[in-house]
Amino acid sequence: MEKAKVYFTREITPENVVKMYQALNKALPGKVAIKVHSGEEGNQNYLHPEFMKQMVEYVKGTIVECNTAYEGERNTTDKHQKLMEKHGWSKYFEVDILDAEGEDKVLEIPKGKVIKQNYVGKNIDNYDSMLVLSHFKGHPMGGYGGALKQLSIGVASSEGKSWIHSAGKTKDQTILWDNIAKQDEFLEAMADSASSVVNYFKDKIAYINIMCNMSVDCDCCSVAEDPCIKDIGILASLDPVAIDQACIDLVKNSDDEGKAHFLERVESRHGTHTIDAAEELGIGTKQYELIEL
Repeated sequence: MEKAKVYFTREITPENVVKMYQALNKALPGKVAIKVHSGEEGNQNYLHPEFMKQMVEYVKGTIVECNTAYEGERNTTDKHQKLMEKHGWSKYFEVDILDAEGEDKVLEIPKGKVIKQNYVGKNIDNYDSMLVLSHFKGHPMGGYGGALKQLSIGVASSEGKSWIHSAGKTKDQTILWDNIAKQDEFLEAMADSASSVVNYFKDKIAYINIMCNMSVDCDCCSVAEDPCIKDIGILASLDPVAIDQACIDLVKNSDDEGKAHFLERVESRHGTHTIDAAEELGIGTKQYELIEL
C-alpha cells in the first residue's frame, strides 16, 4: 500500500481548518454529516462551535452526534439536545442526534475481529458523506481519542457504544460496566466498528484532527485534567489510520516535557492497538507522508 498523505499546519485557526480540508482536494458530495464531539457538561477542553463555524459553513454540513452509554448530560436525547443548545451548537448549526429515536441501523462487519455488527443511529441514512472533525486528546479507556474513536464510539448509538465497550456481550447500558471487555478486545471492537462506518461511506469521507487543549482525558469527562502538552497543529487526511498515527508520532517527537504524561495514558491503555487493528482490517495504513503547509 502506498503512503497516505497527511497535511499539517502548526497554526491553529478556524481559517486553517478550512485550508487543511481544501488541501485534500476532496469535495464531499450531497448532504454532509459533520461528526464532532459536543462536549460533556463541565468539560473545559472540548472545541467550541465558534471555532468550527467556518468549516461547517464551508461544506454546508449538519452537525451529528449520538447519545452516550454512561450517566451524564448526553445519555438521553432530551438531555443531549439541551446540552447542544447550552454549548452553542444549535445556535449556529443544524444539529442531528443520529439515534434520537427509533431502531438503530445495523452495519455488518463480516471480517470483524471481535464484533460482527455495529449499531449506529438510523439517521446516518440521511447523509451522503461525512467529515470527521476530531479534537485529538487522551482518553481514560481508549488511551487517546482521534479519528478512529469518532468513527467507532462516536458514531455508535447509545446501545452500540455498550456493544463496543463490552466486545459484543451486551447492548444494555444498565449492565454494561459488569460486562466490560478485556482491554485489547475493546480496542479491536473499536477498530471493527470504525471499519463499518468507513465501508458505509466508502470514499465519501474525510478526516481533520485538531491537536490543541490536549488533556489525558476525553471531552466526555465532566471533570477532566487540564491540558498537559502544548498545542501542535491541525492535520487532514483521507486515511483515518494515517492521521491518528501521525498525531501519535507528533506527540512522540515533541520537545514538550508534558508529552511523557500524555504518552503514559496512551501506552498504559495500549491505545495504539486500535490503530494496528484498523490497519489490519484494511481501512488505512500507518505509512504516511506528512506534508506541512
